[in-house]
Amino acid sequence: MSASRATASFTSLSAELRVRAVSPVDLVEDMLSRIDVHDSRLNSYAHVAGEIARAEARRAETEIAQGRRLGPLHGIPIAVKDVFYTTDMPTRFGSPVHDGFDVQFESTATARLRAAGAILLGKLTLTEGVYADHHPSTVPPVNPFGAAHWTGTSSSGSGVAVTAGLAYGALGTDTGGSIRLPSACCGIVGIKPTWGRVSRHGVFELAGSLDHVGPMTRSVADAAAMLAAIAGPDPADPTASPVPVPDYVEAAAEGSVEGLVVGIDWGFLRSRADDTVLASIAEVVEVLARLEARIVEVSFPDPDAVLEGWAVQCAVEAALAHRATFPARRDEYGPRMAGLLDRGAGHSAADLAIAYQDRRAFNGRMATLFDGIDLLLMPGLPVAGPSLDYMASLGEDPAGILAIGPFTAPFDVCGYPAISLPCGMSRQGIPIGCQLVARPFAEDRLCRAGAAFQRATDWHERRPKL
Repeated sequence: MSASRATASFTSLSAELRVRAVSPVDLVEDMLSRIDVHDSRLNSYAHVAGEIARAEARRAETEIAQGRRLGPLHGIPIAVKDVFYTTDMPTRFGSPVHDGFDVQFESTATARLRAAGAILLGKLTLTEGVYADHHPSTVPPVNPFGAAHWTGTSSSGSGVAVTAGLAYGALGTDTGGSIRLPSACCGIVGIKPTWGRVSRHGVFELAGSLDHVGPMTRSVADAAAMLAAIAGPDPADPTASPVPVPDYVEAAAEGSVEGLVVGIDWGFLRSRADDTVLASIAEVVEVLARLEARIVEVSFPDPDAVLEGWAVQCAVEAALAHRATFPARRDEYGPRMAGLLDRGAGHSAADLAIAYQDRRAFNGRMATLFDGIDLLLMPGLPVAGPSLDYMASLGEDPAGILAIGPFTAPFDVCGYPAISLPCGMSRQGIPIGCQLVARPFAEDRLCRAGAAFQRATDWHERRPKL
């Protein structure tokens, strides 16, 4: 099988699978072969479930041959971040603290992907406890566009596997930007849905009120198909919203921004982003305007207070999530995760109350902002293709982690949906991402606008040379 097929958008293979011009067995074998050849260097997988994937591929091949095709995911090999409970393969959350973790049930998200016919190749590497750094015992994933550059956090393995052609799509989670940051750094598409759009049942928490589950893929059409499979209410998760799920696949197929009002706050962007990022956003504005969107200048609510509050809430909620093992097993934790949990235990009730007050005020200002616009345009990162050295220079948490997340963490705080789209390259050849943000439960608008942008550009088609 050609490398171009291995790195294609999986929805582009749907017609071939339907008429049996390509087999799920072939796709799985090709992915497993590529993992075997390349992942010893890229380190994107925490666990490869080859025999399980082969058995699922044979079943999918039979079902499709019998005319029982389930949809665009049927027979497609994907992988998931190792934060989702899976009953047939290990679940470790990026930490030896959870070696031998006894999973009693499947996560809703992975169960829904499997019900849609997707084939799970394995579990993908993540930072310890879904926070900011890999455990010292974990070999971090390598950005295939440039080994000296950041892969993003915490869905690092997900970003690397999808861009390198080691999975056709992946599931990630996003608490401060962990779907969108690796998507930007690795040149792929990531959707952080509205909080509550996708069930978090069977997903290990970093901070429950900030955690989101979403797809990471090579195209908007692929992301729409994955989101359609996992979205919707779930009796097992009382926070999963009953708001009806639109047709994301149809929205991506329509692909239009004509008549949409897109807001941008150039003053805020210039205060946080470097010149290369600003130039890439200016090009996005030109494309959207050419596609007949109406671009308007807006005033984005000052996020500094909620960024500080994000750090408080994340720490406190993480301390709750780890109370069964921390501080009792402190020595088994890496230093950065242990530092987060110590901060969480040390915050006062007043600290948390102030954070929630600021969060409510920010959410109100966001609602007012969206009274006048359909979409908000933002960069993904303040720095184009940040290097590992740059990331190491950011200083101690929480300031260090917030320095990289001023364009992402605010939308975890308010829970608004956002899509990350490749929109340029740094001088070192590392992808640059932009974001479109919509009002709650308008992921269909993100799919429609993102697909329109991708039809007019080719940034999402650029793959690393392995």
